[in-house]
Amino acid sequence: MCGIVGLFLKDKSLEPQLGALLSGMLGTMCGRGPDSAGFAVYGAGEKGETKLTLRAAEGYDFAALAAKLGDGLDVTTRGTHAVLAVPAGREAEIRAKLAEIAPDVTVVGAGARMELYKEVGMPTDVAVRFDLAKMTGTHGVAHTRMATESAVTTNGAHPFSTGLDQCLVHNGSLSNHRTVRRNLEKAGVKVQTENDSEVAAGYLTWRMQEGRSLGEALEDSLNDLDGFYTFVVGTESGFGVLRDPIACKPAVMAETDQYVAFGSEYRALAGLPGIENAKIFEPEPAKVYFWDRAAA
Repeated sequence: MCGIVGLFLKDKSLEPQLGALLSGMLGTMCGRGPDSAGFAVYGAGEKGETKLTLRAAEGYDFAALAAKLGDGLDVTTRGTHAVLAVPAGREAEIRAKLAEIAPDVTVVGAGARMELYKEVGMPTDVAVRFDLAKMTGTHGVAHTRMATESAVTTNGAHPFSTGLDQCLVHNGSLSNHRTVRRNLEKAGVKVQTENDSEVAAGYLTWRMQEGRSLGEALEDSLNDLDGFYTFVVGTESGFGVLRDPIACKPAVMAETDQYVAFGSEYRALAGLPGIENAKIFEPEPAKVYFWDRAAA
C-alpha cells in the first residue's frame, strides 16, 4: 500500500503556493506509506541549462564537488540532495566526470525544470527536510511508500526518473517487470534499481524516445505492462494519470479552473482552495488522463 498525490496548476497565481499545497497533500498520506517518501517539482528553468538533481550521504560537500567540476557551476544544496545547473550541451560530459571523481554521488533526476527529492523516513519529515513547502512551480507529484517487494532504501523510494524532465510514481505491482526490463536493456534504457516502478518509468521513456507523446505512451502501457497499478507521471509541461483495467488501487481526482489534483484518498484533496466547487471524480479503469500546459 502506497500513497500518491499530484497537482497540476492551470492558474499562474497559484504557482508560488505549489510546494505548500503539495506538502499538505503529501502529509495526509503518511498512513499509506511511512517507510519513505519523495517528490518532483517542476519549477523555473533557465534556457540552455539542465538541472541535475544529485544525492549523496548526509553532510556531503556539494559546493566542493561543484568547484572540482569547474566553470563556476551553480549548485543549491538541500540536505542529502543538491541541484547542479549545467549547460545543456555538456550534460553527458559532466555526468561522466561525476562518475569519475564522485562515484558516491547519484544523479536521481535531470531536466530543464524538474527537481527530484526522496529519502527514507516519514513523509512529513521528508517534506520538511527538503523545504517542499517553500518551492514554487507549475506542477508536481509526490509519493509515500510502504515497501512490499523490495527493501526500504532511498533507492527504492519514488519518484523514479529515467528521462529528461520525466518522472513516475506508482501504487501497485507489475507482474512482468523482468521481461520488460530485459526489453528496455536491449533498447538502451537504463534501469538502476530492482524496483518494478522504475521499470514502468523506463518503459514510458522508451516509448517517448520512439516518438510517442506521454498520453500515447500511457496508452501503449495498457498492452505491454501486466499487473495492478495506478501511475501518476510528469513531463516538463504535462501531467498524466492511468489506472490498470481492473483499477483495484484507490484513486480520486478533482478539477477546477485553477488546477487538476490527484490523491489516493479524498483527504489528500480536502485542503485545496475551492475544493468545495471542484469536479470530483474517480478515474476510470484503463483510461488515460492527460493535461499539457503546452497545449493550453
